[in-house]
Amino acid sequence: MKPRILDPTRREVLTGLGASAAGLMTGGAGPLVTAQLALLARPATLASKAGQPATAIWELAAISHLGTVRLKRGDRCEVVFRNDLPVPLAPVWYGLNGATAADPLRGRAPAAPDTTETSIISTPNAGTLLADFRLFEGSLKQPARPLPIIVAETSRVAADRDEVLLIEEWRLRPDGTAVPPGQDPKDATPLYTVNGRTSFELSALGGQRLRLRIINGSQRSVLAIKLENHEVNVLALDGQPAEPFPARNGALVLAPGARADAFLDVEISAPFMLHDGKSARQIGTLSISGGIRRRAALPPLQPLPPNDLPDHLDLKGALRFDVALGGADAAWARPANFSTASAPAFRAKAGRTVVLALKNPAPVTTVFHLHGHPFRLLDTLDDGWKPYWLDTLAIEPGQTQRIAFAATAPGRWLLESVVTHWAAPRLVRWYGVE
Repeated sequence: MKPRILDPTRREVLTGLGASAAGLMTGGAGPLVTAQLALLARPATLASKAGQPATAIWELAAISHLGTVRLKRGDRCEVVFRNDLPVPLAPVWYGLNGATAADPLRGRAPAAPDTTETSIISTPNAGTLLADFRLFEGSLKQPARPLPIIVAETSRVAADRDEVLLIEEWRLRPDGTAVPPGQDPKDATPLYTVNGRTSFELSALGGQRLRLRIINGSQRSVLAIKLENHEVNVLALDGQPAEPFPARNGALVLAPGARADAFLDVEISAPFMLHDGKSARQIGTLSISGGIRRRAALPPLQPLPPNDLPDHLDLKGALRFDVALGGADAAWARPANFSTASAPAFRAKAGRTVVLALKNPAPVTTVFHLHGHPFRLLDTLDDGWKPYWLDTLAIEPGQTQRIAFAATAPGRWLLESVVTHWAAPRLVRWYGVE
């Protein structure tokens, strides 16, 4: 394992950003770059209890930013990625819809160890994104921490605080080593962290309105997160604005990789509770610091600015396909064996509405992720849809769920399927929009 002292590498990546900026100032060719981001794949350690040895993990870190990475809607961002790990890797962006250049399994090879690469991404939509290595988990020697990335709205959103809560699940052996996803956890026990900490505390003033970007950064588990004794309202899911609705009993149920923007008005100190389907546990605390800041009532919540997604989907004229998830269909492959020379799950003409009947033949819940396009979850009678967009969906054993999306982005896009068992392989297919 390489030591954690990475200043020379950090200098190299930041120097690359500086050189790019100099080229822009001297009139470099191409559209104007409005943001820059330096990413580093590196060894790290997991927070451990006192007296226990640190647990080795890998992580994707943003060394160009202090704290959370925040871009703006409409940015054209230059990304310098340095791979300081011993396997080929590249960040995979979840929620960056329509960005073919950002997908290493289709458009480009991952960066080799000890190399640096530069790419350009655009952020046409505001929202909560996640950059991750989970498509490469078959070659990871350690479990990897993802990187939340915020794309801010161009207009002001009425919230006093905007906080990220990245919830992660780890499987630790008795000797403190971590089991990468896709491998048999055997005698390992689960450990949950929030923003990398086993004991998380969020301090706020009474009367503040918080925007909590809650991310299920786990690799396999569907998690329910609840803040006791507060009304929690959801204004976005998977990075896309939704019609505001209250979370049932204050709890958010998120599939692995799913994101929710929850708004709440701080009233009293309260615990954050997590339920993994087997038991509930406290993972953090919202604590009141200082007195009540406001005397007047807070204004009613308003929807977030829209991301210019279609208001209507033509279900009557839609192209319809059945997609059986996972290993029941031999067309699914592990990412290491994926090839766009394989047969697509389906093809569609640009501009058409596509309806997928997603069938889960497995005896356990299966998680589906659609790259390239957000989708609507259709009602049971297939005569309407839920008032939100998604890119990730958990489907229970034996169930069929129908989703619909507007095929607006030409290219070849990935489908992901993984059952909610730690040792299960992640599987992929592709679909085409022409």
